[in-house]
Amino acid sequence: MRFETIAAQGFLDLEKQNHTVSTPIYANTAYSFDSVQHAIDLFDLKVGGDIYTRLSNPTNDILEKRVAALEGGIGALATSSGMSAILIAILNITCAGDEIITSSKIYGGTYNLFAKTFKQMGINVIFIDSDNIDDYEKAINEKTKCIYTETIGNPSIKIADTEELSKLAHRHGIPLIVDNTVPSPYLLRPIEFGADIVIHSSTKYLSGHGNAMGGIIVDSGKFDWEQNGKFKMLTTPDESYHGITYSKEFKNAAYIAKSRAHLIRDLGCCQSPFNSYLTILGLETLHVRMERHCDNALKLAEYLESHPHINFVKYPYLKSSKDYNLAKKYLTYGASSLMGFGVDGDGKKFIEALKLFIHATNLGDVRSIITYPAGTTHRQLSDEQLKRAEISKDYMRASVGLENIQDIIEDIDNAIKISRK
Repeated sequence: MRFETIAAQGFLDLEKQNHTVSTPIYANTAYSFDSVQHAIDLFDLKVGGDIYTRLSNPTNDILEKRVAALEGGIGALATSSGMSAILIAILNITCAGDEIITSSKIYGGTYNLFAKTFKQMGINVIFIDSDNIDDYEKAINEKTKCIYTETIGNPSIKIADTEELSKLAHRHGIPLIVDNTVPSPYLLRPIEFGADIVIHSSTKYLSGHGNAMGGIIVDSGKFDWEQNGKFKMLTTPDESYHGITYSKEFKNAAYIAKSRAHLIRDLGCCQSPFNSYLTILGLETLHVRMERHCDNALKLAEYLESHPHINFVKYPYLKSSKDYNLAKKYLTYGASSLMGFGVDGDGKKFIEALKLFIHATNLGDVRSIITYPAGTTHRQLSDEQLKRAEISKDYMRASVGLENIQDIIEDIDNAIKISRK
């Protein structure tokens, strides 16, 4: 099946779900066993099946299979939030003493996780300020376990050169992990450009309506975890499962199997079946929504670029963008709805004058949202860190919704006028 068909009804099993056309919500915690031996085999990972909803759930299972198929992966794991997806994705292959490499122009919550929380765990994160691949390569050493990036940076709106980063990572025998939240798999499928693990905050575009917290990890199934002895968590016996070795037992699905059997079990940050249900509903219209998001965002970006009281506009599909060529390479159908711009006026007055745009910190919603990163999502960063992340004091992040584009433009224009009084 092609993308739109998978999004609308991938992995529906009408007979298995009592012929209900919409995916049921399995609001249960535990599952009965056929026998004592069946229970033992489930707990030893010898057979597949549901044990407890912290580990798996039929509603979550449909979401996981559908997103994995949309991304072109071998399997997926639904988590309680995008941040928990990032946490599990990294901890699945790292421990104290290891290092990872990333850009300094990433989401503020991720930056803090990497710079503060991981540091407390003994995991060192190297932040690269430039977009030069050579600078990433210089940072790689024997302790490096992965390169992490965002396909479209939030809120920097930078396009990652996924293909070149994957080539670099693979030359050094490490995986490339990417956050693909902003473009969604409809606009970009990073696995096709060499990414090994793909992450989403499903709270954003996948669900699309600002009503369901969640995250997703997708495993490409293409990385060879046994190639160099760096990933012993996957290639040596796990004592908590009577000596099972994930790479031997699960072959190319070793990474996603371990993330479920080990980390979701121990950390408990599983997705609610109700939130999975809401996200499945969102997936059914993902392709339609993304087309309108992209169309509205480009029209607003072009309008703002010509406005005399806008200091700058960051949107990859503008021909003036430094990332225009990368956008055309990676983003076939559009550059999503996220953009950044600087207001030549009182930023506080500008935000508070908006009537249609909602002042909040979410993105990917059907409704237009405005965010002031320096005062919210990146509030914990120092002035120096804000500079490295290219977030100025006049920077506004807009997530352009599905409203009429003229209403969107008029709302922005009116707020600019008020901010200059």
